[in-house]
Amino acid sequence: MEAHPITSHPTPLSPFPPLRRRRTITIRTPPGLSLTPPPHFALLRRRRTANYGVIRGALPNRDSTPVILEAEDAELLLATCITRTLPPALTLEHGLDKIKEAVEDLKLNPLCCTSGMYRFQVAVSPGAKALNWFCCQPESSRVFPQFFLSKESDNPTRKMLSLNRTRGVFGIGAALKFKGFYSCASTDVNLFQRCPSNDSALSMRYGYAIFDSETMSSSKEYETGSFHLFIPQTRHHMAPITEECHNKCVAPVLRKFNMVEDKNAQMVYATALSQGGRDFLGDPMELLFNLKCLSGANLCINYSGSLSLFQYELDHVGEITYLSVQDYANINTLWASLIIEECSRLGLTYFCVAPGSRSSPLAIAASSHPLTTCIACFDERSLAFHAIGYARGSHKPAVVITSSGTAVSNLLPAVVEASQDFVPLLLLTADRPPELQDAGANQAINQPLNVPVGGGGPPWVAFTNGLHSSYSAMGSSSTKFPGAVSSGCFPLMVLGWLELCQLKLDAHGFEAVKYQTYIRVGTILLAKHGAVLVGWSWVSIIVLEARCVGDWPEMGACNGCGMCRGEGFGASVKVNHFGPFVRYFFGLPAPTDNIPARMVLTTLDSAVHWATSSPSGPAHINCPFREPLENSPRKWMRNCLEGLDFWMSSAAPFTSYVQVQHSLACCYTHGHMTEVIRVIQGAKRGLLLIGAIRTEDDIWAALLLAKHLQWPIVADILSGLRLRKYMTSFSTNAENLLFVDHLDHLLLSSVVREWALPDVVVQIGSRITSKRISEMLEDCFPRSYVMVEKHPSRHDPSHIVTHRIQSSATEFTGCLLKACKPRMSRNWIGFLRALDMMVAWEISCLIGLDNSLTEPYVAHAIPEALNCGSSIFIGNSMPIRDANMYGSNWARCTHDIPAMLTLGLSCHWIQVAGNRGASGIDGLLSTAIGFSVGCNKQVLCLMGDVSFLHDTNGLALLKQRVPRKGMTILVINNHGGAIFSLLPVADKTDQSILSQYFYTSHDVSIHQLCMAHGVKHVKVLTKMELQDALRISQQEEVDCVVEVESCMDANATFHSSLRKFACQTVEKSMSILSRVQLCAAPTSAPVNYDATALYREGFILSVCLEDGSLGFGEVAPLQFEEESLLDVEHQLCFLIHLIEGANISFPLPLLKGSFSYWIWNSLGLVPASILPSVRCGLEMAILNALAAAHDSSLLDLLHARTSNEEGVSERNVKICALLDSKGTPAEVAYIASGLVDEGFTAIKLKVGRRADPTEDAAVIKEIRKKIGHQIELRADANRKWAYKEAIRFGNHVKDCGLQYIEEPVSDGDDIIKFCEETGLPVAIDETIDNFQENFLEMLAKFTHAGVVAVVIKPSVVGGFENAALIARWAQQHGKMAVVSAAFESGLGLSAYIQFSCYLGLQSADVCKVMNKEPALSIAHGLGTYRWFKEDVTAEPLSIHRNPYSGFMEASVADAGRLLRNFEFNDNCIIRSNIRAQVFNYQLVVELEDFAISINVQEIGQNPDNDVLVFLHGFLGTGEDWVPMMEAISGSARCVAIDLPGHGGSKMQYQNGNESAQDPTFSVEVVAEILCKSLHLITPRKVTMIGYSMGARIALYMALRCSDKVEGAVIISGSPGLKDDVARKIRRIKDDFLACSFVSHGLEHFIQMWYTGDLWNSLRGHPRFKQIAASRLKHDDVHALAKSLSDLSVGRQPSLWEDLKHCTIPILFIVGERDEKFLRIAQEMCSQISRGPGSGKISGRDAYEIAKVPNCGHAAHLENPLPVISAVTRFLTRMKDHHANQKSF
Repeated sequence: MEAHPITSHPTPLSPFPPLRRRRTITIRTPPGLSLTPPPHFALLRRRRTANYGVIRGALPNRDSTPVILEAEDAELLLATCITRTLPPALTLEHGLDKIKEAVEDLKLNPLCCTSGMYRFQVAVSPGAKALNWFCCQPESSRVFPQFFLSKESDNPTRKMLSLNRTRGVFGIGAALKFKGFYSCASTDVNLFQRCPSNDSALSMRYGYAIFDSETMSSSKEYETGSFHLFIPQTRHHMAPITEECHNKCVAPVLRKFNMVEDKNAQMVYATALSQGGRDFLGDPMELLFNLKCLSGANLCINYSGSLSLFQYELDHVGEITYLSVQDYANINTLWASLIIEECSRLGLTYFCVAPGSRSSPLAIAASSHPLTTCIACFDERSLAFHAIGYARGSHKPAVVITSSGTAVSNLLPAVVEASQDFVPLLLLTADRPPELQDAGANQAINQPLNVPVGGGGPPWVAFTNGLHSSYSAMGSSSTKFPGAVSSGCFPLMVLGWLELCQLKLDAHGFEAVKYQTYIRVGTILLAKHGAVLVGWSWVSIIVLEARCVGDWPEMGACNGCGMCRGEGFGASVKVNHFGPFVRYFFGLPAPTDNIPARMVLTTLDSAVHWATSSPSGPAHINCPFREPLENSPRKWMRNCLEGLDFWMSSAAPFTSYVQVQHSLACCYTHGHMTEVIRVIQGAKRGLLLIGAIRTEDDIWAALLLAKHLQWPIVADILSGLRLRKYMTSFSTNAENLLFVDHLDHLLLSSVVREWALPDVVVQIGSRITSKRISEMLEDCFPRSYVMVEKHPSRHDPSHIVTHRIQSSATEFTGCLLKACKPRMSRNWIGFLRALDMMVAWEISCLIGLDNSLTEPYVAHAIPEALNCGSSIFIGNSMPIRDANMYGSNWARCTHDIPAMLTLGLSCHWIQVAGNRGASGIDGLLSTAIGFSVGCNKQVLCLMGDVSFLHDTNGLALLKQRVPRKGMTILVINNHGGAIFSLLPVADKTDQSILSQYFYTSHDVSIHQLCMAHGVKHVKVLTKMELQDALRISQQEEVDCVVEVESCMDANATFHSSLRKFACQTVEKSMSILSRVQLCAAPTSAPVNYDATALYREGFILSVCLEDGSLGFGEVAPLQFEEESLLDVEHQLCFLIHLIEGANISFPLPLLKGSFSYWIWNSLGLVPASILPSVRCGLEMAILNALAAAHDSSLLDLLHARTSNEEGVSERNVKICALLDSKGTPAEVAYIASGLVDEGFTAIKLKVGRRADPTEDAAVIKEIRKKIGHQIELRADANRKWAYKEAIRFGNHVKDCGLQYIEEPVSDGDDIIKFCEETGLPVAIDETIDNFQENFLEMLAKFTHAGVVAVVIKPSVVGGFENAALIARWAQQHGKMAVVSAAFESGLGLSAYIQFSCYLGLQSADVCKVMNKEPALSIAHGLGTYRWFKEDVTAEPLSIHRNPYSGFMEASVADAGRLLRNFEFNDNCIIRSNIRAQVFNYQLVVELEDFAISINVQEIGQNPDNDVLVFLHGFLGTGEDWVPMMEAISGSARCVAIDLPGHGGSKMQYQNGNESAQDPTFSVEVVAEILCKSLHLITPRKVTMIGYSMGARIALYMALRCSDKVEGAVIISGSPGLKDDVARKIRRIKDDFLACSFVSHGLEHFIQMWYTGDLWNSLRGHPRFKQIAASRLKHDDVHALAKSLSDLSVGRQPSLWEDLKHCTIPILFIVGERDEKFLRIAQEMCSQISRGPGSGKISGRDAYEIAKVPNCGHAAHLENPLPVISAVTRFLTRMKDHHANQKSF
């Protein structure tokens, strides 16, 4: 990021006042003064006394000295800063190039204003690599902000501070802490160190909070006499702060300038505070520095090349000492200290120390070093795995220190894991000196191993590492061996790693023999009777073959010594203890002053280089020590330190390994890369497979690659993208990012396995978890399979990779972004999206439906408990497989990162780690704890019980006091190895054998283990308990073990059910997917309501498809529900406008979240905002239209026929009769018997209408007596009874055999209690009507066996999709799913009949998968047809007695024919509507100096209706309001006006004099223009409806033009700014924006405008691109820019005082996410309430706030339906108020 001042000449012009010099205030701190800073609120009130100055380098004086601005002037300068967001960049370097290009473009096209500040920002990878790059840049790089500390205290000048001279400490974003003492005691130790992490908002922006890192005290108290320096870090999301910036930047400067040894070392203590926690980079002047001057240093902070804050003239402080290497007591201490110091310089500062005597020098040196962090554990195995975890989290090696003996051998499992998964480690193993080896000394084993190469054992030992097995590896060298004849034969040891090996043959005088080998080598001295290792540093030894010289003609004949047969050759060679599993091995000699000490340093440098270079892995250095092991004095020669002077004067490592980066993008036109690009460009069904990715840089690159390719993405659990969180409220795939999360389950279907094979696969990261996906890749062979991985190793177990690219994901992506333009089959992508969405819905539904706490539920629910700053470590065996298959990505992201939305990347990844190198279960807990330390995040660890028990010693690591955040360890305890129950072995092996030798069943108490280690333990048995435990553990940030009790058998059964249901869903979905285009819906026909008769009011909605297919849907809101016909009509009119031309997505008929997905992504509406009856009618119309397009029935569309279901459409649906209880018991019983005679087998009686419940009970008894017990009898109380009344009824009907009673109590929470007390079966109906969302969560309360049925009204629960979900819950829990009509006409009933049959078929599928007996047929509540005297259908619905069964049934086939051939009954149709017509015209308004032509759009020209005037916001037009105007136009005359400078409104100059000065578009002038326009439109008063800028104008007119305005709706509006300074700043900023507007054009300005935080929510809206594109419709860009300046809120008169005198009703509408304007609305209401004019409307305040959910600032665009409802209610209240006034 870079800020650039915009200037025209060297002196500032308006709006800045003349520059004034300022004297810097010096604050001196006397000795003994407490350094504890005052509270934040006290500092925030002292802005005027802050000790800083501002340097504006771009405006220098004539003598080149910088110009100093007063703080107020600088604040005005910064207020003009505008930000332009550039497209995302792959790397930081690319981002800086883009900024430079933008700056150059700005120079070529300068703004028209005189001064200001322009800020460019570009999103780059958030990894630590970018931050480290920042921290190492020189000042000349112009990368800002910069922080530095200067040593030069004599005669400080502003020139020095204006960045023209060298500073002392320099860093960008470095979080560095200097700590010292100014006590006179000589024993005081002084040091500096990097701060431990802190996640407070303050430290995230401005550096770490101050506290003692040694004690980790949270009280932030300071030691007497100490001081600290904090160099704040830049705002840097999602990346850990590393220490590389210190090692490469700060420490070298400290030593170079002798600041450590200087007695007058300059230090400064600074505490950074911000106002309100706002971003430092967004408004730098809000950063306050309370500089406590303790040292005499000069602090300077650069915000840009032209803006700095500085502090100088500080006091001196006591000296800081530095311990010289010459002061070490003995040679052991020296060597150990050199090792640790070099480690710290290499960036290895985390040491894992195992207790032991022989390693004492290393342990003491590590623990006493000021820059290191040490942790100890008694178990070396756990300690080594802990080091692996740290390396995984921090991406740099940890150092493991162990004693000698078996302590070293215990590291082997971790070494294997690190080697297999390329995790860097450094192993420092202490050892006995050579004289104690093979001598029986205690704890002395061969480290390295002594491998025999002769004697009586095997003649030769071969250690292989993937090499050739013959001596041909030596190449074709023809070098001669002089003297070979007399030499005898000797064994040949081949050693090397792509290097030249040199063999020296002692006693034979041979010339050197050089040959090429494959393994890192040392030098061997071969003698006649053995091989002696002289100097060795290799990874492993390979003995390819031993031959005598007789076999080599060049060497002469064999002399018969027998050595080639192993005779007489008893020597041994030392071999690395860990064999081929380390990248580097070196055995140091015992410390001695005969060897230069620099050998130790170069050895460390080489080892770390090997460990961190590709292929990274463990490096091992064996360190023998002689006694004394403690710090006892022993004389040693100082000459061994020769050559270390330059090293001791710097902070850099002795040897710097420089790796020349080879850019893959630079050579893509050569060789095989050209072929790869050709393959990718030619792909039509490409698949991007993202495997294990370790760095955030690579994740970022993978996302950009996915966006570029637009291929389907399959993300492995270890990629970080599988458990992503979404920025918006709806977890949908962005158009350019299609994640296929459930490909593993899709492949369960043989149909998909054959159909879904891609033609090209590109895999980023080599490891994947899913076995089925691996099998799919095998099926793809020999199609192109491109593997991209940084290491060179082969990860191709199926041997199918066609192109292996050794490259990082970043390099590979950079190549493709430049060279590749892929093409894809949209049809294939659409099908994959649909199938994946269906399986995701099915899995989520099944997991939610099961009430028990299952293992898949744990994996599914974990992401919900995490925030975006957390990480997950997943154990092996079942946990990682469950997480990969069932992990949810539907969680809402709480980490607000606007840049992600700007990129079009609507999701945020979660860092995931696991030990998948060798995939063992050992050391997992220890690894997770190390990972927590390394990544510096809250970590949730998921593992099984056997894994936990395998590493219980890891619990000891939890209690270590190291800087890390709290961990949550989730242990799934199924009392054994449950994974074996899911494998084929479980079906073919005796249970006793399985239990003992596979499951390893146990009854170990995890609770007791945690108690023994002092770790918090929580055991959970239910879903709710798990959610609570996870939430509390995340909030408390303490270490906690959460034990989930699980059953092995139940787990196996549930996994099997999930697989079967998923497979069934896939196969059914494949058979019914289709695509059509949706055109205008031409009719909306209301049915009139006559109050003198009983009429059912509603609407018939017709939808016409592109091919002419028609579908009809019924919208019939119940009058007793919270829906009015007016609200319904408004929503229908709005939807008719919105649906025109929309695309119907693939899976709509599948009813598994598909409609909700389509409503949000295609229509841009929040699904829950559509009224339930409206959504039901819309779904009905679309589904019927799709059925007509396919010449099928609605049932066939929902349920694809299989070979054994040919007659499914010929089925019938049993009908339950509906009976009112009005009349005497005998009369009602008589009617019931008549219904039975007609053929009804089920009757539902309405009860609760009588005064006494026992009277209803008497009716029930009489009916049962009359009809007998073979008839199903139901009762429906509709929540009429209180609990005691319901109990009275229940006690009287216990013997009546009720099938169930619906809603017996008014309080839904009493339903279960009613069941238990009465024993009566209950059905829920109205209870679910109130859910609307989260059905499964709410239904979970009603799994009680007493709840036997769920009554579902599709028009009340929100359509067929929601109804199907509720029915599925009921069927899964063995309850009846009863479809009930809400008095719909024959059209709605026909659709319900088909839907009821579909639910019956769905129930049969469920029973089949669950191996249950099919449920009995259900009589559905569709008997309301008998209550209609006439119907809207021309042909009546046929419901009759089945002649075969004798039952009253509805024919599914007849219902299908009625839907296909639907015709209106003209007697029931009052009118037919099409879309309202929009009238567009111009009004010319003349003012004193000019005239303006105002563009007007009008809908609903009924002069008797109220007039609503709509005013848009800045950049908008009246067209923005057309959908809302169409919705309301039936009850109001709607007028939308293009404000001056916007849309089609144009200036008209008098006498054609366009050269005259432009008029001012102030709020007062615009209000005058509008008033004159309104007089031309209507003589009546109007209601103003305005948004943003239009809202400010509407509010002004409501308060000051009340003669023309009778009410106002203010959407995200403000009455102006109260403070004069704030107005001045806003004026300047808006003027500068207007200049930018004119200079760079409208399109450029719109891109910049919508990058602001105000639009965070709008950018996440699916129609954002369309909205932004609509902002280009303006005729006069100059006038538009002028309106921005003239109508600035900084120029608008403040209306706050006017609000007290408000006399008209006002509705304030704000989005719930728009916190700023919500606060303003609340303050406005408070201001109105204080005035005398605040009255009442319809008994309520004349003012109110409507908070619109799921939206931000642009509420009317983001969630329009609630806005329409709020406006409608407000207008209704106004009408009622006016009517009451007239009648009064």
